[in-house]
Amino acid sequence: MNDIESAILGAVSLDAPWALVESFSTYKREHPDDVNRGMDEVKARLEKYGVPVTMHQPELFLSLPGKARVEADGKTFRAKPPAYCVDARDGLSGELVYVPSNQPKAISTMFERSVEDASDLAARVSGKIVLSEGFANPGLVAQFTELGAIGVIAINPGVDIHWGICTTVWGTPDLDDLPRKPRIPAVAVNREGGDQLIELAKAGAQVTVFAEMEEGWFSSKLPEVFIEGAEEPEKYILLHGHLDSWDVGVGDNATGDASLLEMARVLYENRDKLKRSVRVCWWPGHSTGRYAGSTWFSDNFALDLDENCIASVNCDSPGCRWATEFINLCMMSETEDFLSEVIEEVAGKKAEGERPHRAGDYSFNNIGLSSYLMLSSTMAERAREEKGYYTVGGCGGNIAWHTENDTLEIADKDILLRDIKVYLLAVLRNANAEILPFDWRKTAGEFIATIADYQKKAGDRFDLAPAMQAAEALKASLEAFYAGIEDGSVTPATANVVIRKLARILIPLNFTREQRFRHDPAVPIPPLPALSAAADLDKLGPAKLGFARTQLVRGQNRVIAALKEARALIK
Repeated sequence: MNDIESAILGAVSLDAPWALVESFSTYKREHPDDVNRGMDEVKARLEKYGVPVTMHQPELFLSLPGKARVEADGKTFRAKPPAYCVDARDGLSGELVYVPSNQPKAISTMFERSVEDASDLAARVSGKIVLSEGFANPGLVAQFTELGAIGVIAINPGVDIHWGICTTVWGTPDLDDLPRKPRIPAVAVNREGGDQLIELAKAGAQVTVFAEMEEGWFSSKLPEVFIEGAEEPEKYILLHGHLDSWDVGVGDNATGDASLLEMARVLYENRDKLKRSVRVCWWPGHSTGRYAGSTWFSDNFALDLDENCIASVNCDSPGCRWATEFINLCMMSETEDFLSEVIEEVAGKKAEGERPHRAGDYSFNNIGLSSYLMLSSTMAERAREEKGYYTVGGCGGNIAWHTENDTLEIADKDILLRDIKVYLLAVLRNANAEILPFDWRKTAGEFIATIADYQKKAGDRFDLAPAMQAAEALKASLEAFYAGIEDGSVTPATANVVIRKLARILIPLNFTREQRFRHDPAVPIPPLPALSAAADLDKLGPAKLGFARTQLVRGQNRVIAALKEARALIK
């Protein structure tokens, strides 16, 4: 850590961030009016420290859950509806059918379809209300909708019921997205209620699901701080997190909002020491609009982000109690070494990264931004097992996530201070690096491993050798490129242009199916999705083999063309 970095990290204090955490712990931030109140508070606190704020006011399409319950056999079961479920305030009745499923064991599987083999399910669930384990997430609700169910009841793992969102549409829908809006009611119940409902389902019972929903366009506030760098002010790192939360949402995401506040304060005071700029945003519509705020920003500033953004850094659920480890960290391959070094230096911990999930506010893959973090520190696996905790998607692993129990006790001052410094050093080094700290050789290596895995699964049914040759050629070109950086034959200015533009080519190739400037559904995206059908040939069976081969020919064309474009850029 150099003198500038030490001085800037030394300027971090808990006074401003902890005051915001305490304030946010006193009021809910679900309804847009309450979210706007929180945005105004962030703006006022920043301006108190002399930090200028631009307040955007997007119109967002949001879904606000209200009361819910399930009635069966003369009993009433507590329930919560996910955002975007269909209103059923007058009640939806039908026969209950139970479809067993495993609760997700890792964050990476939380948003997947509930049941892998659905071939024989349509006859069982069509016209009925389905009961199944899991969170009321897009994968579960979409799957049973496709099979003809008229309603879904998700059984949460524990005593508490978790809020969520069930749409596969990413952000505010456009005309092409509208057909994918959820068409059936869905609710979540706890484990005890779920077990009782399972017995009723076995007896062929009728149930009635009630869910009150409010849906429409809402004027939302979105504060932005743009801290100009001294040398390349037009280039910037986008640092961001969501402000709307379920209930008071201390660990998800008042601590993140407070971290952004403190980093904006410190970076603004030290703006003369920044080479590039830092753009800090607080998002509305994360919980009730499937990342509607960050998607609005991605859409409305797309061309500027394309031209000038260096990286996207997501700040969600830092500073939570017992969160001693940096595991399950989202980081794109090219960022792994850089971020791991930062975490080791600040926290003295080994980082364990994984492919970013199709979740959080990763609303910039379609543009092609190198991105890292989403959640930060979390509990060790052993600590979770000792407490009997199941997998959740935030709060440092605390199962208060997305419940009314995510209160002030979930935050930890010492861990918050450490996590702020992790984020701050990463952003600072990204902004001040002479050569942008992203290693595309790692990404090329990931592509080679992915293609090899797909080829193994496809066997002799499809030949991915052309894609493999293109990936290996890219890796060789990158080796020469980085060697040129080392020996000085490639100047920093040239290197940085290439590194930034490689992101625009390779990230959409690895993380999107849609064309650029559109948003893929909020369901998991496999690596190199244009080739992913190669891994599914056994599941698809002989009848669909010809169609799968056709898809793979087209997909391989996309991959090879993109890799050639990347090589041409390097050359």
